[in-house]
Amino acid sequence: MRVFWCTFYFWFASSLLVLFSVAPPKMGWSSSAPVFSAPPIYKPQHKHKHLPPAPPPMLQFPKSNLDRWNMQRQWSSAVCKSNKLRVRCREVKVEESTSVHDDEACELVNGTELTIGDNADGIRAYLFTAVKNNNATGILLLSDIFGFEDSATRDFAYRVACTGYNVLVPDLFNGDPWTKDRPNSLLQQWITKHQPERIAKTIFASANWMVNELAAVGISRKVGIIGFCYGGGRVIDILAQDQGDYFGCGVSFYGTRIDSSVASHIKVPLLLITGDDDGLCPVSVLEDITKRNKQSKMVVFQGRGHSFAHRPQTPEEDKDAEEAFTMMRNWLYNNLLAKT
Repeated sequence: MRVFWCTFYFWFASSLLVLFSVAPPKMGWSSSAPVFSAPPIYKPQHKHKHLPPAPPPMLQFPKSNLDRWNMQRQWSSAVCKSNKLRVRCREVKVEESTSVHDDEACELVNGTELTIGDNADGIRAYLFTAVKNNNATGILLLSDIFGFEDSATRDFAYRVACTGYNVLVPDLFNGDPWTKDRPNSLLQQWITKHQPERIAKTIFASANWMVNELAAVGISRKVGIIGFCYGGGRVIDILAQDQGDYFGCGVSFYGTRIDSSVASHIKVPLLLITGDDDGLCPVSVLEDITKRNKQSKMVVFQGRGHSFAHRPQTPEEDKDAEEAFTMMRNWLYNNLLAKT
């Protein structure tokens, strides 16, 4: 009897070995464990191509710089504590750029369209954020009369962001920028329509939003302000009113409609850049600012007219535009980063 059971166990074990050594029949599946696909990874596209529809991008900051920024924090969900400004955002369409300096830009910058505020009172803006080299510093950029959606202004903001900043470009004209197809005879009427008080309110609300965003993640560093033409003139006005509360420094490119008498109220370093052939920004006005304010510095480019720094038209202007950009970048670094 014992021999019988031993023989039975041996036969049963051998059968199991044979059974499990046979490959399973092909029925449209593999003998290996199923593999579930991970979510696709979208790599930044080159040459400013349009990104596929996606949720609002999240700001990412390098750990070596900013562990305290809480990686992956969303600006779009932020609510400013002091003024309760809510933010809605969607992705920005970035223009094709021909600049040789922008070859790597798409690898370094995210662009987002924001609405700061609610409904009819909301302020539209573009936010460009450095991804790989973010220095956790905000810059407010004020456009010329052609508005915040103009490609020259947007490309310049993009380049500033490539150097490590978070650049906010607000809509100063509430959806009504000046357009080239309008007769120049209507320009004064258009400018009068956009009251300085309302534009100042837009600028301070935008600055307040950015400062609150920085403060919400434990950074007290002040922001910088840059402006071109009409926006360059407003840099003078805003810094005089601000008196160092929001802004740590400013750069004004060939500002127009400047009231130099307010310059003595400016409490932060101010860089003034213009050309000696610019009838809209007389050198004498900027000289008056430097006399009234010892923290200001004036740079005059010989033979250059209006808008050469952000709308260069010739190779010579392009060379000077690069030099002006470098001056601005060094000014921002020395007065916003090096001092902290």
